[in-house]
Amino acid sequence: MSHLFPDAIETDRLRLERLSSETVDPLRYYRICGSDPAIDDVTRYTPWDPHETPNETLEFLENREDAWNESRSADYVIRPTDDQDGADEIAGTCGLGVDWAKRTGDLGIWLRERFWGRGYSGERADALVTLAFDRLELEVVSVLVRADNERSLRACDRYVERLGGSRDCRLRNWWTMAVDEPTDAVRYTITRASYDPSKRRSAVSLEASR
Repeated sequence: MSHLFPDAIETDRLRLERLSSETVDPLRYYRICGSDPAIDDVTRYTPWDPHETPNETLEFLENREDAWNESRSADYVIRPTDDQDGADEIAGTCGLGVDWAKRTGDLGIWLRERFWGRGYSGERADALVTLAFDRLELEVVSVLVRADNERSLRACDRYVERLGGSRDCRLRNWWTMAVDEPTDAVRYTITRASYDPSKRRSAVSLEASR
């Protein structure tokens, strides 16, 4: 079935494949999301907690499939290419949530600890920003980061500015996901008008849907 979102996106070092129970083994994904080394550190600043049961993982995958089919979110599993350490393993997942009324796409990503520090976040941003502007014809791409997540803030500062965007504002008590108390968040945006595709550091191939 044809769809707005490509089933796969390729960059210089990554292959992004549609996240679903058909493209990942739910039990394998459960072990990664529930008990992978350093999973508590990985999820410290994410909007989700480590999965407690395989059924929780299956329900999560089904939820992402529904969002894909309803054109609300394009979610992908991240796999390094053959020339990378950990080739073809699940390095993490990423997504572009779409608000069609606002013509805005929201970026998200998490990576297993062993894949930190490789610049994969920026390369994934190249891919999903290309999807947002070149294929979906959105007007704005936004990123929301917990204000105490220094690692992600540094990464966003680099790739958002590189692609023509900016750090917009601090939102007080905005983040309420997987936290005991509301906490601040920082919002970044890249607009279609400010976007500079020549500053992408990776080639991006948006493959045709199967």
